[in-house]
Amino acid sequence: MIFFKKEKLQRTITITKDTRDGILTYCKLNHPNEGILILRGKSKKGIISIDGLVIPPFSHHGPTFAGFPHSFLPFDPSYVGTVHSHPSGVAKPSVTDLHNFFGFVSLIVQSPYEDDDIFAYDRDGNLLEITISPDQS
Repeated sequence: MIFFKKEKLQRTITITKDTRDGILTYCKLNHPNEGILILRGKSKKGIISIDGLVIPPFSHHGPTFAGFPHSFLPFDPSYVGTVHSHPSGVAKPSVTDLHNFFGFVSLIVQSPYEDDDIFAYDRDGNLLEITISPDQS
């Protein structure tokens, strides 16, 4: 039996400026606890465009954790991943972060939650490049 290995797509992440600003504001409001949001957008041929946010139902937050039960989410094909904050100031994904990966991308925002404090990772913990796009009118 021959197995063909599918070539892995190199993912690129684009976030609208308004969405980035919403992420940063949400993280600041939840500090010193972690905050978590669902990312909405589109994914096509490795290009992930993020243009919206959803507060997950029944989410829970603490100084070292944030999560939500996936079973309460309505089906929505526009969910492309999650974003959560790390109040510690270190944006590297933990083993728990990788085990709870949801969607195509995970964004981690490190304190103090400024424009350059957002980092994107794939499900293997590899760092991905982020581009901020102007908002569409």
